[in-house]
Amino acid sequence: MAVLTLRNIHLAYGMAALLDGVSLSLEPGERVAIAGRNGEGKSTLLKVLNGDAQADSGEITRQDGLTTAYLTQELPPGIEGTVFDVVAEGLGEVGRLLERFHHLSQAAAAGDMQALEKMGPVQSQLDALDGWSLQNRVETTISRLTLDPEAAFAALSGGLKRRVWLARELVQRPQLLLLDEPTNHLDVAAIRWLEAFLIDSGLTVVFISHDRQFMESVATRILELDRGHLYEHPPSIETFRQRQAERLETEASQRAEFDRKLAQEEAWIRQGIKARRTRNEGRVRALQALRKKRAERRERGGQVKMKLSPEQRSGRLVIEAEHADFGYDHPIVRDVNLLLQRGDALGIVGPNGAGKTTLLRGLLGQMAPLTGTVKLGTQLEIAYFDQARARLDEATTVQDAVGEGRDRVTVNGESRHILSYLEDFLFPPARARQPVSALSGGERNRLLLAKLFLRPANLLVLDEPTNDLDVETLELLEQLLIEYTGTVIVVSHDRSFLDNVATSTLILPGDGSVEEFVGGWSDLPERVTQRLLEGAGSQAATPGAMPKKPDPKPAVPAAAATPAAAPRKRSYKDARELETLPTRIEALEQEQLAISTSMSDPETLRDGTRMRDLQTRLQQVETELNQCYQRWEELESD
Repeated sequence: MAVLTLRNIHLAYGMAALLDGVSLSLEPGERVAIAGRNGEGKSTLLKVLNGDAQADSGEITRQDGLTTAYLTQELPPGIEGTVFDVVAEGLGEVGRLLERFHHLSQAAAAGDMQALEKMGPVQSQLDALDGWSLQNRVETTISRLTLDPEAAFAALSGGLKRRVWLARELVQRPQLLLLDEPTNHLDVAAIRWLEAFLIDSGLTVVFISHDRQFMESVATRILELDRGHLYEHPPSIETFRQRQAERLETEASQRAEFDRKLAQEEAWIRQGIKARRTRNEGRVRALQALRKKRAERRERGGQVKMKLSPEQRSGRLVIEAEHADFGYDHPIVRDVNLLLQRGDALGIVGPNGAGKTTLLRGLLGQMAPLTGTVKLGTQLEIAYFDQARARLDEATTVQDAVGEGRDRVTVNGESRHILSYLEDFLFPPARARQPVSALSGGERNRLLLAKLFLRPANLLVLDEPTNDLDVETLELLEQLLIEYTGTVIVVSHDRSFLDNVATSTLILPGDGSVEEFVGGWSDLPERVTQRLLEGAGSQAATPGAMPKKPDPKPAVPAAAATPAAAPRKRSYKDARELETLPTRIEALEQEQLAISTSMSDPETLRDGTRMRDLQTRLQQVETELNQCYQRWEELESD
């Protein structure tokens, strides 16, 4: 019996019908990938499935008692608490008990005897509700997604917040799981774990993803949403693209025949008016029906047109690193040996926190190596694709974000109107005049690419460029990079993208080491991919591997069980210092982010004096941060 059925669903916003007679039946345990261009209504379809969007017409049937969890692209505001709190709250009442027990046990470990007394009743309630197995589920999910359970949710980046929310949805183990771009901001190890989890879970899953390898690994079928209609395909990207091309070719042929017939009837009606007063009214009515059908036709949107060519060639040598260590007070990435020449496409892959950004800064000369040497080639013009989209002003319009107040821009040496240029990136004039804040994630990435490609560059640095891009735009970007005559450095967790673009790949497993291999992801030796998937010191684990089950009841913390071992009371001065440290750390981290953003700006990269000043201040901030963290640990341990 189907867990959920849609019958002839219609839903339109304004003039566009996002869902135009959609029917869909979800069987237990199947995993359905929703494919389609940005803006076709894929997220709207998930909202209809979840009950968050009301259809204009049609019928929706849900299995009695159906439980649903939904990972959205935009998270609800005002979420407070630690990562553990937010994830546990996904379990409802039991989650709130786990959250309370978690905080009481921490307080008891710090010597709070009242907290120790309060733990007993909470522990009894958890015993009755099988809370310990659910605690294991929460802790395992947090660990596999490489999250810090004690980190404050509000202080996390947008990408980490989505990862926390993904963990919150996964621990619920609902009957129907809806995921909107779940792989964004996940490293390869976490993506592989998520693949294994979804395949082994037995859950009914509907997901949107532009990670082609993830789609092929997880999906049992692919549904393509195109101009309000759903088309079913087998779970193979190659077959999907082949069938899509055949369908569009057939559609084009049928429409050409329709247009030919319409033209004939239009010619007849004009001739008939001249030749006689009486006409075949049946034929006239048929012509009117043809006109109406032609007016209702929805044309498929155009292709993104991206063109990029270097204004001038760089020297043959682009970057040469010999035995270089990069870091701040201590090396984060060690013994880097690299020879990057004009025309190379270098992929960089590794778990989150492995030092990829530090490596990029070192290779681009934004920070001096602690040891070893880095040599940059001559005549380098660098364009940097910013993963965090920090250079997009939310308040400005799409047109001004790219044109910066100009009506005309220069593209490959030719002057073009800004609106014409934006249409190449699928921003029609009406959309180009809207604010950036109204754009979806995929549209923002397209906007950044439009802005990036205006800059004359012979070295492209792309940090996670594939997030939110639809498959067609992604494939076009791949083709552009393959044909690009300059040099490319790309940081990505998209394995298919690396396979199609990279001529060599740098692997950062997370322990500070770096290895280079020829080719993309599929060309890596098995020992390397296994080491990378294991995280080499990160919390990410091999897909499918599960940690040992903890004891059914957590032991009472030693510090709480033995009052004599309670920590000594802090002085007033130390207590005040401990209270102000988080604010100081937050300010330093914000300054660190601001400096990093400035250093990645191409204009700054050309200003040697400015770069040196920023680099000096960044090192000072890093030193102060390390001192603050060390002092925090000292005060917490007192």
